[in-house]
Amino acid sequence: MPVPTEPGFTARWMQRLVRLSGLLRSLVIYYGIPWRGSGIRRLHAQWVPRGGLCFDVGAHVGNRIRAWRALGATVVAVEPQPDLLRILRFLYGRDDAVHIVDSALGAQDGKAVLRSSPRNLTVATLSQDWIRERAGESAFQGIQWRAHDTVRVTTLNALIAAWGVPDFVKIDVEGFEAEVLAGLDTALPCLSFEYLPASTHRALSCVDRLESLAAYRYNWSPGECHRLVLTHWCDADRARDFIRTLTPGDGSGDIYARLPGCSD
Repeated sequence: MPVPTEPGFTARWMQRLVRLSGLLRSLVIYYGIPWRGSGIRRLHAQWVPRGGLCFDVGAHVGNRIRAWRALGATVVAVEPQPDLLRILRFLYGRDDAVHIVDSALGAQDGKAVLRSSPRNLTVATLSQDWIRERAGESAFQGIQWRAHDTVRVTTLNALIAAWGVPDFVKIDVEGFEAEVLAGLDTALPCLSFEYLPASTHRALSCVDRLESLAAYRYNWSPGECHRLVLTHWCDADRARDFIRTLTPGDGSGDIYARLPGCSD
């Protein structure tokens, strides 16, 4: 005789299984490739001193946290997705040098709707426009977006007020990078933000915002290779030229920006 179940029981279990598969996918991608962590450490060692401070904006499952802690830095990890926060607290919650912030970042304090894909938790975003921009990409075919309850939004200025000026900031927030930088009024020593060929105007806005704070030098790293392309860092105009010439076949990557005088 079948066991009676309350309405929606099967649907809820299916949703949980989908979320679990998304979490496992992220853990395999970011912790299952042995050389990825060493690549991050090797690249970031030039900017992250022992005893330094890093902000991980869009911390996801925390692979940057692990790399920066191995370099001896204190880490402020910012992540709004509840499932990922549970992972971060499980992995790093007992480390006094890791501060986990349950929030998104933006131009000002407030609240916003976070949209994510349970099967692919790396693409959560606060930008509905960014979702529309990427809708035609093959990698985004079949992604089913769902809106979480509203999440808290704070700013880089607020993080600096609480923990001090960081040595390095990583910003990977799926199309919301320019808004994150709009919440910054102080030139930072070194930082990175994601670029995407489908949203070059967003990366250009990031460069423009940084240049309003100081004259930065730029470099970039395609995909997840964690190697810089340029032997010598360039000015903002050349960085803009690189961004404007991106094609869909180029894929995503990270733009690095540093103040003159910071270590190459």
